[in-house]
Order: sequence, then C-alpha cells, then structure tokens
Amino acid sequence: MIGMSKQEEINYSRIAEAIDYIRLHFKEQPGLEEIAAQLHLSPFHFQRLFTDWAGVSPKQFLQFISVGYAKQLLKGNQATLFDVAEETGLSGTGRLHDLFVKIEGMTPGEYKNGGEQLSISYSFEESPFGKLIIASTSKGICYIAFIEEEQKAIEELQAHFPRAFFEYKESLVHQKTLRIFTQDWNDTDPIKLHLKGTDFQLKVWEALLKIPVGGLTTYGSIAEQIQNPSASRAVGTAIGSNPIAFLIPCHRVIQSSGIIGGYMWGPTRKTAIIGWEAAQKSDLKSEI
Repeated sequence: MIGMSKQEEINYSRIAEAIDYIRLHFKEQPGLEEIAAQLHLSPFHFQRLFTDWAGVSPKQFLQFISVGYAKQLLKGNQATLFDVAEETGLSGTGRLHDLFVKIEGMTPGEYKNGGEQLSISYSFEESPFGKLIIASTSKGICYIAFIEEEQKAIEELQAHFPRAFFEYKESLVHQKTLRIFTQDWNDTDPIKLHLKGTDFQLKVWEALLKIPVGGLTTYGSIAEQIQNPSASRAVGTAIGSNPIAFLIPCHRVIQSSGIIGGYMWGPTRKTAIIGWEAAQKSDLKSEI
C-alpha cells in the first residue's frame, strides 16, 4: 500500500464523526473540548488523533470548511480557476495530479453495449477517507468509489458495466492510482482513464480535472467553462454521475453561496476531503 495503512482507514471512521459534528455546527465555532466530548475522547487524545490524520489542528480544519473560507476560495480562484497550464512550482510533491490524468471515452459500441467484451479487473484499497473499490480495463482506470460493503460495491460496479467480464486482481495500476492521496508524483507516468459517458459528461469531467488542488468552484462556473452557461442543472447531473471518486474531483464543486452541498459518497466525506486538501496546500500551512 502506498502511503496508507489499515489503521489510517480505521482512524478516518472516527475522524468522520468529528468532521460530521464540525460540519453541522461550524456556525457555533465549537471548541476542542466540545468536539472531543462527542467522540468520548480526552481533548489531548482527540487533538493528537485529528492532527495526525489531517495535518492540522481541529481548529484550523474548522476554518478550512467554514462558509467564509469557501467564499474566499471562490473569489480568489475566479479569474484563474481553469488556467492550470499556467500554474508554476508544480515539481516534486507539490505537483498537481490534474496534469497527470488523461481521459479516453469508451467507443460508441462499448457505451451502448454496457461494456460487452470488456475485461475489468477490480480490487479493494484503503484511503485516508475510507475503503475504495478501484476497477480498470486494459486502457485505464474505469471506476473508483468509496465503499462500505464489498459485496454491494461489486454489484454497483457490475451495474455500471452489465455485460463486462470481471476479475478480482491486485494491480500495479491500482496501486499507482493511490498516489493521488500522497501527492507523490516523482517518476510517475500519467494515469489514464477509460470512461463510459456521453460527450457532455466527458466535457464536464475534463473541466473538473482543471480545478486546482485545494481550490473550489461552482456548478455555474463549470457550465461557463464548457461554454454552455445555461446548463448548470445538467452540469450538476453530470457531476453526480462521476464514476471516478477523488481522482476526478467533483468534491471541489460547491454551491455559489459557499455551502458545501451534496456528494455521491456523502457530505461528511466531501467536507473531510475539502478540508484535508486545503490543509495539504503548503501556502496555506505557511500562513497558519
């Protein structure tokens, strides 16, 4: 496993309780003692557990997921949100994973026939945000989802490609994909995605890849980016159909009011990812 352990996955389930409480009570700015009490932990133990997972204190994390902070990010990113190619300082661990993801749509036949004659390998992996199922074809990653139950996850994968052949198989491609959680891009080839989607969906997913790590945008901004400004509702539907959790960062799209909003894999997990990514940004850390 690259950069993760089973214990980290276990820790997330506990941290999720704290994040859920913070998400629901951020307007009250709850203190360390109050949050720790919800988890039946001492303030010292909770502070250490949370900081080990997020890289910042609970108080700092609270700042990252507040509406005010979200609005600040939206305002600050508005002018250059999609100018990823002009970003500088992307070497080493700070390199944006967006530049290393290449999308290839399935052929019309593959799309129409539900993946008939496709051979799909899948495996279960750990992440800082819970267990994942990762699946791939010979052309690239075709599916990533956060899961609670393995059997249910397999059934949902099969429903996405009802006529494909499936095989459980540990894969170097799957392991390499986990580098998205460590930002370890040294000596890493581009990650290729083999996606089942309409032309409109593919355009939306490509636009999502251009949102910088730690940045946020809105449904309306995505609609403008794909030159269809009246399609905010359709954009929302396409984002909700994203088959690649985290790697295609639909979690970086929020409401224009600054409210984090819904997420296919749960609002608590979305809140956790947004705060975690904000905490990983070295420029934000230097300001704390």
